[in-house]
Amino acid sequence: MLQQYLEAGRIVGTHGLKGELRIEPWCDSAEFLSQFRTLYWDPNGSSAVRVLSGRVHKRLLLAYLEGVTSATQGDTLRGRVLYLSRADVTLPKGIWFVQDLLDLTVVDYDTGKEYGKLTDILKTGANDVYQITSKEGKTYLVPSIPQVVLERNPEGGVVKIRPIKGIFEDED
Repeated sequence: MLQQYLEAGRIVGTHGLKGELRIEPWCDSAEFLSQFRTLYWDPNGSSAVRVLSGRVHKRLLLAYLEGVTSATQGDTLRGRVLYLSRADVTLPKGIWFVQDLLDLTVVDYDTGKEYGKLTDILKTGANDVYQITSKEGKTYLVPSIPQVVLERNPEGGVVKIRPIKGIFEDED
């Protein structure tokens, strides 16, 4: 089941004296995170906080959150994770949240053979790389390109791939 509230980023410090927070985005970018007007303090969405303003600075989001009016208050929030609501986002077709893909079972598109779980997604620039961990604990790296990753189904709990020769040791 897909989670309603997803990790958006972490407060890493303050900026200035008036309580502006430096937030390290855990989503696509600081630009993406800057579009939200409401974030949440917990993963169940029971404690909302209004974003009064936000701007991108380097790779961080600088934001004023409701109720934080000084650097001293902001410093007490250092390390806190902020969450966003899935309902506040419309993703283009074929785009998923990383959190939706992690821990999916990776299987061979043609044979149904199970390779393991998708345990990490590495950003390489040209394309993402999926880290797959087998039941035995061995890790494999699979490029997330259309020729290899043929189906992603977070609702069904599976990613179907057609691996390139040499990724898994049982191949010639």
